[in-house]
Amino acid sequence: MPRRERTNARGRGYGLMIIGVHALMFSKDADAVRGFLRDVLDLDSVDAGGGWLIFALPPAELGVHPVDESPHHELYLMCDDIDAEMSRLRAKGATFEGGVEDARFGRVATIVLPDDSRLALYQPKHPTAIG
Repeated sequence: MPRRERTNARGRGYGLMIIGVHALMFSKDADAVRGFLRDVLDLDSVDAGGGWLIFALPPAELGVHPVDESPHHELYLMCDDIDAEMSRLRAKGATFEGGVEDARFGRVATIVLPDDSRLALYQPKHPTAIG
């Protein structure tokens, strides 16, 4: 990739430092979860070799919260209208655990993935760092 000048959210220039986030999900049925990400969430992907799909994600933001217990990381998919997004995903076969929770930071729903793990979907109430 050729070096090019970039600007951050405040319009300040920076070089090729951090160019993105590569998040990992671990699954006992990775093929089924990959299929869900491709077919239900409609995420574009590239084949890194041998059918190993790496998915493109929308712009991301990162928050850091204080904890007293062991540090951990969480992954939330963001949307503008959680009710419309849940309807769209249900029509493609997605299931949800429970209803929409009204949290301090936004409205949250829990997607049940094909391996029976969970993925959060939320509509933020706060200003977002992405355009």
